[in-house]
Amino acid sequence: MLHKKITVAFVMAVFLVAPAFAVDGDKLLQQVDRNLNPESYEMYRKLINIEPNGRTKEFVLFSIKKGADKLAAVFLSPASEKGRSTLRLGDNMWLHIPNVGKPIRITSLQSVIGGVFNNADILRLDYGAEYNVESVSEVNGGLLLELKAKTKTVAYDRLKMWVDQAKLLPTKIECRTEADMLIKTLYFKDVKDFGGGIVRPAVIETDSPLYKGYKSVMIAAQIKKRQFKDEIFTLTFMPNLETMR
Repeated sequence: MLHKKITVAFVMAVFLVAPAFAVDGDKLLQQVDRNLNPESYEMYRKLINIEPNGRTKEFVLFSIKKGADKLAAVFLSPASEKGRSTLRLGDNMWLHIPNVGKPIRITSLQSVIGGVFNNADILRLDYGAEYNVESVSEVNGGLLLELKAKTKTVAYDRLKMWVDQAKLLPTKIECRTEADMLIKTLYFKDVKDFGGGIVRPAVIETDSPLYKGYKSVMIAAQIKKRQFKDEIFTLTFMPNLETMR
């Protein structure tokens, strides 16, 4: 009888603690998101695609984000891409090409620059906007967050996110399918003080077993908090996005 009481008490304790732990995991992910980027910001980035033969192609983008679901970017270079702009509203994405009529729909798994980064990586929303935290564990002095996509429209069904426990910043993220196949790995490097309380990795590198020998690098040159009107994040404003610089 005593054994049965102890077992019941243990099960009740686990039942009561588990939901609270899950909530803490989501709050932790929110803090990681805020440490990576302000809720609304502007950013200059360089994206570099590196081929197995060492050949590289570089792009410079000016990006702006508002809240949880609005993000836009415009290409500043190379000359062949200048003036192209992208817009993301929640799960929906568009590409505007100068002098080519209406913006066209694009998908999260496509890439407007080629290389290993896809549109979901380039037009990244907060992780907490797309994923729930299934578990948090301590690994080698850091934290491992197991994330599950909230909907089927998200580019990656599962993420494994390794987080620096002191800085609450990601150090590595594995992007996986529902069947747990590795699609790509993101490496967060070179933590830098951008001013305004923003201290985050300046470099994100990625490789993929699906693109052997290829690598892509994203370098943040400048990021700062900034507020925007909703009308900027519309299809009609896409040709004018560069005026926000």
